[in-house]
Amino acid sequence: MSEITEQPISDILAPGLRVVFCGINPGKSSAHTGFHFAHPGNRFWKTIWQAGFTVLQLKPEQEQRLLETGCGITMLVERPTVQATELSALELRDGGKALIEKIQHYQPVALAVLGKEAFKRAFRQSKVEWGRQEMTIGDTEVWVLPNPSGLNRASQEQMVAAYQELDSALALRGR
Repeated sequence: MSEITEQPISDILAPGLRVVFCGINPGKSSAHTGFHFAHPGNRFWKTIWQAGFTVLQLKPEQEQRLLETGCGITMLVERPTVQATELSALELRDGGKALIEKIQHYQPVALAVLGKEAFKRAFRQSKVEWGRQEMTIGDTEVWVLPNPSGLNRASQEQMVAAYQELDSALALRGR
């Protein structure tokens, strides 16, 4: 049995973005293709399109086009796993520290961490509600949105509504 080669997955970041979406870590499909949110069951691309961040539904291999829409992608932990539950608390905390440094450097209007449990562990928060958080990173608002993984039980409508809330808040700020 031959081992699947893992491709490096690069952040999609630039200064002055409206929002940076932060996934927990790459799944095996993403590691295999080298693209974010590559698993066919992952709803990220469909969700951001339906929520209004993109004018058409991008495919994972078109991820660089996100920069044209003022959006970017990064991840808390770079190590690929089948499920995010395989990550240790230390990996998530270290990822949270690295994420803060990235966000301080790029200063997007908003950071959207995709997953409540990962956010809690990465930033040592005990109680977290969906949506905008009280904390900021410099001038960057911090949001927690549902993870688009096919393993998440949230319906597509619930996912889109949560992401639309962020898009609307950014629109109110003129971004």
